[in-house]
Amino acid sequence: MYDVFSKLSIWMIPAIIVFIPLYAALRKRIPVYETFVDGAKDGFGTAIAIIPHLVGMMVAISMFRASGAMELMLSAVRPLFDMAGVPSEVLPLGLLRPLTGAGSLAFTADLIATHGPDSMIGRIASTIQGSTDTTLYVLTVYFGAVAVRRTKYALKVGLFSDAVGFFAAILICLYLFG
Repeated sequence: MYDVFSKLSIWMIPAIIVFIPLYAALRKRIPVYETFVDGAKDGFGTAIAIIPHLVGMMVAISMFRASGAMELMLSAVRPLFDMAGVPSEVLPLGLLRPLTGAGSLAFTADLIATHGPDSMIGRIASTIQGSTDTTLYVLTVYFGAVAVRRTKYALKVGLFSDAVGFFAAILICLYLFG
């Protein structure tokens, strides 16, 4: 059965990529290429609009890490995680992931290179990476690009979802692999 799902998963994404444009062109009579080009044109304007927000977010993240604030926050909660049997090496990922996708991915890659992909740390880090989102990045860049100013509820829900994803990833990995 595993072999069937393995073979199926290899072909699923290419099949979807072929199916959607064919369905749009043949069934819905949508000019697929022209629609794609129009979307790409709109994408350039969006890319230019988000650059200032992106630069601001990158500066803020760099200042947060360089100031030692991240390490200070981690040192406060590290003893609790050690008592619970959770590897403290994954804690920075819980703080980095809502801030930056590239930074958290680099941190995850470093954890995997150091501890191995099949280690508990590697498994937890990979699961956190897939279970959480770059909430502050999304709010800053995308909401800023479309001039959304009231982000209070989106911020609360996004950070709550990140926390749930972080702790669920840890608990599930400890349950499945511990």
